[in-house]
Amino acid sequence: MNSGVRTKLVYEDLASIPPDGKRYELLDGDLHVTAAPKTRHQRAVGELFVILREYFTPPKVLLAPCDVILSERDVVEPDLIVVKDQSQVAEHGVLGPPLVVVEVLSQETAHFDRTVKAPFYAKHGIPHYWIVDPDDQRVECFTLEGNTYQLAGACAGAETFAHPDFPDLSLAGLWK
Repeated sequence: MNSGVRTKLVYEDLASIPPDGKRYELLDGDLHVTAAPKTRHQRAVGELFVILREYFTPPKVLLAPCDVILSERDVVEPDLIVVKDQSQVAEHGVLGPPLVVVEVLSQETAHFDRTVKAPFYAKHGIPHYWIVDPDDQRVECFTLEGNTYQLAGACAGAETFAHPDFPDLSLAGLWK
């Protein structure tokens, strides 16, 4: 007997939530909600957006809030998104796995971003997952190898960034 109550949500359910400044995501149909980010987080996102937009031309870099629709039950909102193919960008979000997703950590999201989102993004075939830690002024860049992420490069503070897949990308100035 079908009671008519869904236990897993789909994109249509997510899209019907009125905007309230919180971040809503679906991971395998389960709703995850996080509070609006703090200013330190937003400063890091803004600085990194400028750097990435200059590197990835034509502009293929998007900021949250922007849905990345990986399936009907898998919709995420990374802090920054780099798309390889502009045809992935639709009015309501990015369709399919982007080239790079970036999550900027906060105390509230650090554990989730490292332990839940990393394998989730890997499962969906996102080639690059970057984690930015504003408290430690550190960027860790992971590359998908098989079905897991491996550290491809990292930098902290004013260190030079060296990523094998993105030559000449400089993160100098990120921690202004």
